[in-house]
Amino acid sequence: MGKGVLGVGITIEGGPQDLSRVGANLDAAQALGVEMIEVPTYELDLVVGGRIRRDCLAELKSICAGRGVSYTVHGPLAINFLDEPYRLPRHFEVLQASIEVAAELGAIHYVVHSGQTRITQSAGLEAAYDRQREWLNRGGHVAKAHGLHLCVENLFGGYHGKVHASTPLRLAAELAAIAHSHVVATLDFSHAHLNLGFAGGDLVAEVAALAPYAKHLHIHDSFGRQDDIWMYSDSERVAYGHGDLHLPVGWGDIPWDNILETCIFPSGVVFNIELNPRFWHLARECVEATRVLAGKARVGLAKAA
Repeated sequence: MGKGVLGVGITIEGGPQDLSRVGANLDAAQALGVEMIEVPTYELDLVVGGRIRRDCLAELKSICAGRGVSYTVHGPLAINFLDEPYRLPRHFEVLQASIEVAAELGAIHYVVHSGQTRITQSAGLEAAYDRQREWLNRGGHVAKAHGLHLCVENLFGGYHGKVHASTPLRLAAELAAIAHSHVVATLDFSHAHLNLGFAGGDLVAEVAALAPYAKHLHIHDSFGRQDDIWMYSDSERVAYGHGDLHLPVGWGDIPWDNILETCIFPSGVVFNIELNPRFWHLARECVEATRVLAGKARVGLAKAA
């Protein structure tokens, strides 16, 4: 593993909601020899109407305790600070509760999605970005108070030209403007590939712009192709190479070597694998491939402490 890389992790399946499989899923992840495990709390009913289910959280804490690994958490995917102004307090309520859940689990990173919004004129879009900066800054205060980092993940838009999502370069500029010690990035290379595959742009240059803010990485592969043809099955999507496939490393065409030669990550970066459950039988090989990537990582000074 490269100097300054905190560890390699993998995201487990969360469900079903009664937590009956979480222990076995953690066991399966630990058997791969990873240092980190990402818990997808967005799949678990830990927060109801913005309030934490304390009994459920206590049970999850018991399942996670004493395993000798570090945890990260991916919170609800629907949190969206590019949304309409009247909904932002509701998104923040869920974010606050979800960060508290992550802290109770001892997580060091909490992953939140960057915003998405409908395509609109520039004045409306920039007003949405103004709001997002304000609310992410507030989220940074909550994260700092709970002793973890809020890691903002780049997404992809597309969807027949109707949805906007930040490119890595734009997200880097937003994080620079927020300038909060505990608001950093989750760099999802496949999401970047999909975003730029639709809009155009230099993938390596874009991810290199976000890399100095990215204490958390999501590792999976794709072909950067929009899922814009009707398909009957996921196997057909794999055959066409369409969409956010969460393929094992090396199955897609992300230029990993070029990326790692160009990017400089902050100290303590986490390489977390997000593998489609249909490929879990290849998880060990994916962990090994990710360790090779982590061994090539160039680590420098973080943009945020």
